[in-house]
This record gives sequence, structure tokens and C-alpha cells, in this order.
Amino acid sequence: MKVQAIRVLTFEAGHRIVNHESKCATLHGHSYAVHLFCEAAQLDDLGRVIDFGVIKEKIGSWLDRHWDHTMLLWKNDPALPLIEKCPSYKPVYICEFNPTAENLARHLLENVCPTCLAEENVAIAKIRLYETPNCYVEVER
Repeated sequence: MKVQAIRVLTFEAGHRIVNHESKCATLHGHSYAVHLFCEAAQLDDLGRVIDFGVIKEKIGSWLDRHWDHTMLLWKNDPALPLIEKCPSYKPVYICEFNPTAENLARHLLENVCPTCLAEENVAIAKIRLYETPNCYVEVER
């Protein structure tokens, strides 16, 4: 039997998709929701995959520091030098990829979550990332 613990975290961020054929080529923002599907080889002594608070502390704090209330822009975005000059509470998060929902979710799954949860006996098996209540992507191991 497979048991998953699922934690939902939210953040606000802006982005734009370079070379998008429509309005998403313009700077805009989203109220993102990320669903983290956690799995472990075995349940802990209390019968849990992981404490939900640990997910919030480890991954939620990373999201708060790096993505919440900032711009997520591709390093090759021609607008990047201009946006970096704008006064801001937080710096731009420079992505190695065009910041589509698919690429953001994959980055969380492959890079961020393994680093954040390195000391835990848990892995993120799937991420569901909502850009809007009606539009989401899923990436899975």
C-alpha cells in the first residue's frame, strides 16, 4: 500500500514567458498553490509519512525567501536588466529556464525539494502547481 502526505503551500509571484505567443509574454503575476505529494519507505514511529509542519518549515520557508512576492525571470530574458534596476523589497529570482508552470514545478521537484528535505526520510513523489484555480501542471518522479 502506498501512503502519501500532501501539503499545500501558496505564494504570490510575477513572471513572464519569453516568446509566448499571447498575453503571457507580458509581465504578470499569479497566486500560486503548490501541492507537495510526500512519500517515505516507511511511516515514522507515530505512523506518519512526515509531519506537515516540517514540510511548511523546510519548503515553505524556501518559497517565502526565494519566490514569494518577487519576479521569476529567465536568465536570457531581455527584460531582466531593466527589471533588476527597479526598486524592490526582494531581488528577482533568476531562473535557468523560461519560468513556465511546468519548468517551475520541475525545478521544485528536482532541485529545491531534495535539498530542503535532505535530512528527512521522505521524498517528494509529485508536485501539482496551480497558476490559477483553473490551470495547473503536474510533475512526477
